Amino acid sequence: MKIDIRTEILFQTARSGGKGGQNVNKVETMVEGRWKVADSVFFTEEEKALILERLSNRITDDGYLLVKSQSERSQLGNKDEVIRKITQLITTSLIKRKIRKPTQPSKAAKEKRLESKKKHTRNKEQRRKINKNDYL
Repeated sequence: MKIDIRTEILFQTARSGGKGGQNVNKVETMVEGRWKVADSVFFTEEEKALILERLSNRITDDGYLLVKSQSERSQLGNKDEVIRKITQLITTSLIKRKIRKPTQPSKAAKEKRLESKKKHTRNKEQRRKINKNDYL
């Protein structure tokens, strides 16, 4: 499922810290991307609810998914990085989780466990001190 949500992302730039030499002080290379989940035309209401639930820690009170990037030296590179991060977050949040099927231990496994407990008990009994009155 390849969806291009570039048209729905609002970009904002700011001066970035880190590497870049004199560029850091002059050029706004840090890019912040905001995507309004509720206003998206690419997803159904169920998918939007799933995204809101699974990405709740990254979504603001206004309903925007907020992603920043300042790892690249250019604004364009950071913009591409924001788009990549947002699409990755969305696709991973939409993956259906497998439902765990509860299972019971097999009869052989139960017997093996009980047998190992009995063996452990015998080993501990053999470590006890011998009482003289038991042999008289």
